[in-house]
Amino acid sequence: MSERILSASAQDLRHSRTSLKWRLHPSDVLPLWVAEMDAEPCPAVVAAVSDAMRRGDTGYAWTHDYVDAFTGFAAERWGWQVDGGSARVVADVLTGIARVLEVVTDQDAPVVVSSPVYNAFFTVIDAVGRAPLDAPLTPEGRLDPGSLAAAFEQASSGGRRAAYLLSNPHNPTGTVHTRAELEMLARLAADHDVTVIADEIHAALVYAPASFTPYLAVEGGQRGITATSASKAWNLAGLKAGLLLPGAEARAAVASLHPFVTYGASHLGVIAQAAAWSEGGAWVDRLVGELDANRRVLDELIRDRLPSVRFRVPEATYLGWLDCRDLGLGDDPAVHFRDRGRVALTAGPAFGAGGRGFARLNFATSPEILREAVDRMARSLG
Repeated sequence: MSERILSASAQDLRHSRTSLKWRLHPSDVLPLWVAEMDAEPCPAVVAAVSDAMRRGDTGYAWTHDYVDAFTGFAAERWGWQVDGGSARVVADVLTGIARVLEVVTDQDAPVVVSSPVYNAFFTVIDAVGRAPLDAPLTPEGRLDPGSLAAAFEQASSGGRRAAYLLSNPHNPTGTVHTRAELEMLARLAADHDVTVIADEIHAALVYAPASFTPYLAVEGGQRGITATSASKAWNLAGLKAGLLLPGAEARAAVASLHPFVTYGASHLGVIAQAAAWSEGGAWVDRLVGELDANRRVLDELIRDRLPSVRFRVPEATYLGWLDCRDLGLGDDPAVHFRDRGRVALTAGPAFGAGGRGFARLNFATSPEILREAVDRMARSLG
């Protein structure tokens, strides 16, 4: 492995990667869209998966070690004492969220989200036959008590069982919700009998001085359910596994899931992610250091080459949320940057009403690719 985790050239990546990120677009397009890193793999994960393959250990998943690995990581990193006995292993975070929504909501009740928010939330809501209801973030990208209260009242009207999907830390803005904000959310959810489902898949990717607070660890969080995985922080999207973690008052809901739900995790995914949580701490710390530098490089590049684009340096994740409304490129500026600049970004409108005029940029790549991408974007504006 090279000294840097994020160091590969575009040419090397194009020849070595066969994933969606590098295959969807023509070869002259730099792909900075989907949340997949251009990272050298974590050695502990490589060893664990390689050893399993050499042993012929390719059967069905035994998940106890996987749960134990996460509970150990959570205790060490965040001082969070997780009840591993009530956890359920699922195929991945989105599958887990979908199954939970079917259990804790009525079909005629909307699912509340705070846009701009993770685009796949809308796909999952649609897949389970529910409709989204927006409680937009503030202009500063924070949770808005007023919009949340109004949406919760509407969603739960008539005694309907409703839910709120929380992105913690928030994708695409990179906002790290504070303990006070999460406690506010928990109070409002309790007032309106709304179940909070927290997607905490980016929890290990937080930059100082911000710090991650697990939703289940705040006052009132015991009514919620967390979905998480090692897939984002260790770049393991192709090694499927995820966890559902219920608060004390939500254990019955998670326990009621059909046993078939727990069969979806890949055995190799469980092995890989358990190794990440139990042995990959130093690697992820190095990664966060490189991403921290990249987010600052991106900020400087935008100030210098794209001064009309507004960018708030994220507190977490490896995703940059670019406000392109002053460029006059319409609701979806990613189309212009792909067609004219040959840089693929994620379309802002996919993140809900709050995403019109925005685009999301994945900066988990080498600084050289990042500089080339911003240069292309700038030249495309002529």
